[in-house]
Amino acid sequence: MRTLPAPRRDLAPLSAPERLLSFWAPDLAVARVAWLRRIIYLFVILDVTFMVTDPIPHGDVPVAIYRPLLVRRLLHLPAPSHVYVRVLFAVIVVSALVAAAGRLPRLAGWVCAFGMLDWLSNAMSYSKIDHDHFALVLTLFVLPTVGAARVTDTARDRAAGWAVRLVQMGVVASYALSAWAKMRFGGWDWANGATLIWALSRRGHGPGPWLASRPPLTHAMQWVVLVVEFCSPLMLWLRGRALAAYVLFWCGFHASTWVLLKIHFLPLAVCLLAFAPLERLGDAGSWPARVRALRRVARPRPGDGARPPAASAAPSSGR
Repeated sequence: MRTLPAPRRDLAPLSAPERLLSFWAPDLAVARVAWLRRIIYLFVILDVTFMVTDPIPHGDVPVAIYRPLLVRRLLHLPAPSHVYVRVLFAVIVVSALVAAAGRLPRLAGWVCAFGMLDWLSNAMSYSKIDHDHFALVLTLFVLPTVGAARVTDTARDRAAGWAVRLVQMGVVASYALSAWAKMRFGGWDWANGATLIWALSRRGHGPGPWLASRPPLTHAMQWVVLVVEFCSPLMLWLRGRALAAYVLFWCGFHASTWVLLKIHFLPLAVCLLAFAPLERLGDAGSWPARVRALRRVARPRPGDGARPPAASAAPSSGR
């Protein structure tokens, strides 16, 4: 009689505290944090050099138009000056390069995080406040908590999982709070309004003017964006192809805003990489060895060509 195997204890249901811990600090490969560091810190250099460049001219304008954000008042950050903003730029670039190289991950990471907070709050103390950098700033403050990490480190650690989870929470909050803001100021009528038509008429590019002349289509697009924004917390529980489809939707959405309106959300889009299994990129290093091994197997041995193939031998007559 066939007996069933004994139930494994490691498959027993988790207790409530264990489920809470596994959600906020899942066991993830340390390599994912290492890859995030390389990408995020290099993006920071791109960001301060070509995207958010307002702090440099802010150092040369009258202080009277400076209206510091609450975070600057709480941290007692000084008003921008000609020398201050240029030194800050150099500090951010150098610390980002050091952190991207995996050197002094905690020290360089904290310096870069506080430097970017100073830089971005400077940029937004003179005009509107953008929400596309929220997830990026949060990422910069959680990456230094992990410590040393290599792209080939396959060890799983809860500290890495906690950092990645917070980055994911920042991304989800950016989308969900955007939907809440639409409801706060526009209500459900926002989806049937002319927000997208106004934007496409004002700064439309490519097929933008064509879309602006078709209200039913723009209303449908607004409803899709609103529903997907409200459902963005599902990204924290989705896995596999469902999660990949959600992330790809947002990538397509951000690409479309650039094509149609020349508005990008690159700081937020880069943080979407926290949902990707970046640790698998470390396997690429083994491909050259695999290719060489396949070549050795496929290469014929000396003298093999002189031997007739076995299939060409005459069959035995049996006599």
